[in-house]
Amino acid sequence: MRSIYKTGAAALAAATMLTGVAYAEGHGVSGPLRIFSDMSNPAPRAVMEGMVERFTAENPGVEVELVITDREAWKTQIRNVLQSGTADVVNWYAGNRMGPYVDAGLFMDISDLWEEGGLSETLASTQGAMTMDGGIWGVPYTYYQWGVYYREDIFAELGLEAPTTWEEELANCAAIVESGRSCYTIGTQFLWTAGGWFDYLNMRTNGYDFHMALTAGEVEWTDPRVRATFENWQTLIDMGAFIDDHQSYSWQEALPFMVNGEAAAYLMGNFAVAPLREAGLSDDQLGFYQFPQIDPAIEPGEDAPTDTFHIAANAENVEAAEAFLLFVTSAENQTLINNGDNLGQLPVNSGSAVDDDEFLNAGFDMLSNNAGGGIAQFFDRDAPAEMAQVAMQGFQQFMIDPSTLDQVLMILEQARGRIY
Repeated sequence: MRSIYKTGAAALAAATMLTGVAYAEGHGVSGPLRIFSDMSNPAPRAVMEGMVERFTAENPGVEVELVITDREAWKTQIRNVLQSGTADVVNWYAGNRMGPYVDAGLFMDISDLWEEGGLSETLASTQGAMTMDGGIWGVPYTYYQWGVYYREDIFAELGLEAPTTWEEELANCAAIVESGRSCYTIGTQFLWTAGGWFDYLNMRTNGYDFHMALTAGEVEWTDPRVRATFENWQTLIDMGAFIDDHQSYSWQEALPFMVNGEAAAYLMGNFAVAPLREAGLSDDQLGFYQFPQIDPAIEPGEDAPTDTFHIAANAENVEAAEAFLLFVTSAENQTLINNGDNLGQLPVNSGSAVDDDEFLNAGFDMLSNNAGGGIAQFFDRDAPAEMAQVAMQGFQQFMIDPSTLDQVLMILEQARGRIY
């Protein structure tokens, strides 16, 4: 469906008024600002249309043409749109998912905009996820945290506190298992939840940069450092940390184990909070902590899948496109679009405000101030799709039977050689 917003034919100089950025001569200015978005579900669509309305109201010289496409269909349409020259701005994702369009020369390098617009300061926690081959290729507009959601009442019953170190984590887990519970619920039926565990264990064992190099195919899966990650994972498996038969459950089907008190915690994205509340757990029973440090010398990297806007390399109206990206990432707009009535996620601008929600505030503080290692996009976004599928199958197999580790690592290494 196409929505067209027209606000007159005044000079596009008005588009830069709210940003205060002096654009260099030669930036393209031609016709309407053409935005292609995949924010097709009702709440995101309302957010997208609202942003366009506010942007044009504040910049009366800009004419905006907004095309909203089904989110799944957009995955196959984006390349054609970028190649056809019909878009100035498009929605997409950060991290490796940008790679094909960066490599094909279809996204514009906007490093100058980040510097001139002060984005390297206000969006500092996400800059790494937008950077590739020495350039910055877009801006984020929303993300959400991953971390450990746990039963505070069970921890209190057992005299436990939220851990900050691996030693504390293992000690807590031993006490939880002794009480007759599993430390963690998890459902690996659809594989990606096991990818989250690998992400955190690898970033805590070897660091964010190593993790990114591995997902980029630059490190062998048989490397001893990768094996060390799996050894830390096996420590938990051997303790009985995870529920039985996790391969039989989706992530939603694994929730009752935590709700019923059969498991004490869940490593998951913030989207799990709503169903936990709906299932009857109160905020007094729920807590959140950052995945604990394994090597204290390694700054913590975090999974925070990030949705983005990009300027097409062949955009005709570059000046208005840049103004729109600065508008999207402004503290005021970030506060508005990410509140609970809209996207219900986290603002990417560190100067934004967050809804009065315990878990959103915890995530915002963690990602803004305590994710110095870097922001990962999640395994199936950071690795190519084929590699992610093979690897996550391997993660699930390892969790079922750790004795297959050598076989799993060899399969992953063979896949790396073929896929990259």
